[in-house]
Amino acid sequence: MVRYDVQAGVATIALDDPDTRNSLSDAMLDGLVEAFEMARDDDAIRCVVLTSTHEKVFSSGGNLGGFAEEIPLVHKHAGISRFPELFTLIGLLGKPSICAANGHVLAGALGLALACDLIVAREGVTFGTPEINVGVFPFMIMALIYRNVGRKKTNELLLLGDRISAEEAERIGIVNKVVPADAFDEAVADWAGRLAKKSPVLMKLGKDAMFRQQDMAFDQALDFLRAQLALAFSTEDIQEGVKAFFEKREPQWTGR
Repeated sequence: MVRYDVQAGVATIALDDPDTRNSLSDAMLDGLVEAFEMARDDDAIRCVVLTSTHEKVFSSGGNLGGFAEEIPLVHKHAGISRFPELFTLIGLLGKPSICAANGHVLAGALGLALACDLIVAREGVTFGTPEINVGVFPFMIMALIYRNVGRKKTNELLLLGDRISAEEAERIGIVNKVVPADAFDEAVADWAGRLAKKSPVLMKLGKDAMFRQQDMAFDQALDFLRAQLALAFSTEDIQEGVKAFFEKREPQWTGR
């Protein structure tokens, strides 16, 4: 259901349940949590790529069949807790993440994609939150969409339930770049490789700061970020990076 592969410091996590178009069932979400935890805890991993094995669909979103099941509310509440757990896990991963959107990104999957740091989309894919069209509402992913997209455009996505093209998704800030199909894998690999070459300790400090400061008041954010910069000054890697710059050579990171 979830494939996990590691190569050259890059962990690739692939949704692999084609019969359901990679619907985000409890089992799928559990598999994603396990995979991201593996990547987080492995010091050899410097970057994570999230993608899909399906030819056309990255993920169709939440498992609609599960929404209508006649089970106690307490069990449904426990089940949907997997979404915030996964979104927070990706945010605090300590390593950069790329969503390689090689198929349509729909409903809850849009939140999953937006939880990643960067999104590369293949030409021809679409993005959308069609939940309202089947009498549901995208509650859990709303927080992520509003933090990435302007308010009025987010309102449009949530209320109308229309799909938008990859190019429109790039224009409104959902996607970083759109790439033709024949160049897609190369573009993802290029960014992943570049990210994997950065200092792991500075990347972790920076990534954690990016996630934590986003909802702070401005003065609180500045105080917090000043403390993070002071902490960065204590690392060996910042000294090595500056030294390598002046010596015109590639830095040799120690991760300390």
